[in-house]
Amino acid sequence: MQVRDKEDDQSEDYILQKNKKTKFGATFIAIVIVIIIAAVAMTGVYFDYW
Repeated sequence: MQVRDKEDDQSEDYILQKNKKTKFGATFIAIVIVIIIAAVAMTGVYFDYW
């Protein structure tokens, strides 16, 4: 396994890089997961499961 240099932001060998696209993707996925969890919880309240 290769060790990544901190200055090497353009390498194609790594899935997660410290760039705008990775940060946006991680933030977007986190927000979508929170919305899905909230929707499931609200559905449970609406149908009196909780």
